[in-house]
Amino acid sequence: MQLQFYKYQGTGNDFVMIDNRQLFFPKDDIKLIEKLCDRRFGIGADGLILLENDAETDFKMVYYNSDGNQSSMCGNGGRCIVAFAKQLGLIKNQTTFMAIDGLHHAIIDEKQIVSLQMKDVNEVKIESDYIFLNTGSPHHVALVDDLKNFDVKNSGAKIRYSNLYGKEGSNVNFVYQISDNHFAVRTYERGVEDETFSCGTGVTAVAIAMNAISKTNSNEIDLDVEGGKLKVSFSKENSSFKNVHLIGPATFVFEGFIEI
Repeated sequence: MQLQFYKYQGTGNDFVMIDNRQLFFPKDDIKLIEKLCDRRFGIGADGLILLENDAETDFKMVYYNSDGNQSSMCGNGGRCIVAFAKQLGLIKNQTTFMAIDGLHHAIIDEKQIVSLQMKDVNEVKIESDYIFLNTGSPHHVALVDDLKNFDVKNSGAKIRYSNLYGKEGSNVNFVYQISDNHFAVRTYERGVEDETFSCGTGVTAVAIAMNAISKTNSNEIDLDVEGGKLKVSFSKENSSFKNVHLIGPATFVFEGFIEI
């Protein structure tokens, strides 16, 4: 069987996108998903995303990590599926869609910049050497002095597999402050089990965490990732963060067919 696919990337976080409105894709075939994401024997991606019909919104997003397992929310993937839906002619410049963490609203402009509304964050756990919060996916956030030379893969894996987060583990973000509302971020992603060029829920977590510990008083944060630049905005009500938006480019790379 030949499978038609589309490749998208959001600040270097790349995805295999499949139009699965006819529900033909074998969603339980972990090995197939893993192979499609393999950078040597498949298409190559950090994850695979299925676009499916949804009764109450424009579409549904089903996300798998490159290890073949369905995962929690992916912010960059959410931005990319909005661009994909526009390419398919399902939407114009605004959309609502369903993901594993609930309803999302998004706007896409003529330059393919997507502003994606993320879930509200009502709980931020602040410890002496890290912050933990869930922005649709769980995130550990820690400040480091020399981010450029930091061993993200080994340090991230150590935290991800530690007793701190049990069997499920956590994504791990390392942060360096550039200025009052500008931070650099590098992220170890569970499911990919390596550093990725960008993590949307991760930079969202970093922006909120830095505000929560008063490293910034701004509610609009610029974030540099290995694959480019993102922005996160939010409103703060007491200790809750609402109207959270992840803003950045979603880029079509290529499309093709692969034998499965």
